[in-house]
Amino acid sequence: MTTTTMRAARMYDVGKPMRIECLPLPEPGPGEVRVSVQACNVVPNLANVLSNWTTWFPQNPLPTLPAVFGLDPAGIVDAVGPGVEGFETGERVYVNPGRVCTTCRSCRDGYPTTCESYCFAGYFGFTPSSPRLLDRHSGGLAEFLIAPHYALVRLPDQVDFEAAARFGYLGTMYAALRKLAPEPGRTLLVNGISGTLGIGAALLAPHMGVTKIYGTGRDHALLDRVRALCPDRIETHSLHDGPVDAWIAERTGGRGADMYVDALGPGAPHSTFLGGLRSLARGGRAVNIGAIAGEVPIDVHSMMDQQQSLIGSLWFTPSEGQAMSDMAAVGGLDLSVLEHRRYPLESVNEAITQVGGGTAGGFANYVVCPSA
Repeated sequence: MTTTTMRAARMYDVGKPMRIECLPLPEPGPGEVRVSVQACNVVPNLANVLSNWTTWFPQNPLPTLPAVFGLDPAGIVDAVGPGVEGFETGERVYVNPGRVCTTCRSCRDGYPTTCESYCFAGYFGFTPSSPRLLDRHSGGLAEFLIAPHYALVRLPDQVDFEAAARFGYLGTMYAALRKLAPEPGRTLLVNGISGTLGIGAALLAPHMGVTKIYGTGRDHALLDRVRALCPDRIETHSLHDGPVDAWIAERTGGRGADMYVDALGPGAPHSTFLGGLRSLARGGRAVNIGAIAGEVPIDVHSMMDQQQSLIGSLWFTPSEGQAMSDMAAVGGLDLSVLEHRRYPLESVNEAITQVGGGTAGGFANYVVCPSA
């Protein structure tokens, strides 16, 4: 029997629980595919987006309510619209939520994440023109979704759907590391290495050529687990044992780290972020992906004298997602360390409240499985 409807979780009001509803099955238009969602990641920031976003970041619009949220879906191509090349029904894919207009200068120059209308489908937008894309493409907390074919990442058999649904935060770290141009002989500092974002550095950086990774966090047991991922190249330090810059100075003989990624969230103290900047070697480069909030005082004169740089890095491209997928296919990215916490669609509100709890830190992977 042909299916004409689907179950979906929709939010009607900011701060209110989602409702499970039956909606018409969407049809893919030109250049689009329909994906049967097998897993959708529940990211740590989702609760803030659903409850506080309009107050905290009113300049970053939400989709028109009621809306289906869900940032990181993975599933199976179920239908293909006109004009789609290279993808067929039955293929296993991750759907990058980044949506672009395809016609602005940035898009035509090959820089999709700086598109004038860039947004995250099922999440929020970054510009006043984002809502038209937000409202066309909903999120992954539904049995099916429509996505442009440019957003798809093919998955190898080695990556299950639950692990693929973690590609968003892994890809954010991958894009940040690529901006640092890692190479053998270089050292990397990661603030927040035991968190959902930071753990990506422990999984990716050794296979991108980084010789030594220094990671900070707070929980000693979690840091021990991170170090065990690559014990000959990862060293960890709890901030309970002293500031990060003093530790890096001790470990590097005062030289500092060549590269620095800050993966600390908006609520993190500025002192830790600044300690990371003070840990940079001469000519060092830093990337912020954790979105630490507020105005942070930076000694730009010192950065000038030391020829250092600080870069903001937003998300990642489908091409970078495919590179990660290909890395996993040949054993360069081991996602077996993730501990999946699976929820049915009907338990989506419970999943949102549970994410970030427990003692597994970034090893925990919270996913909603709509088609289960």
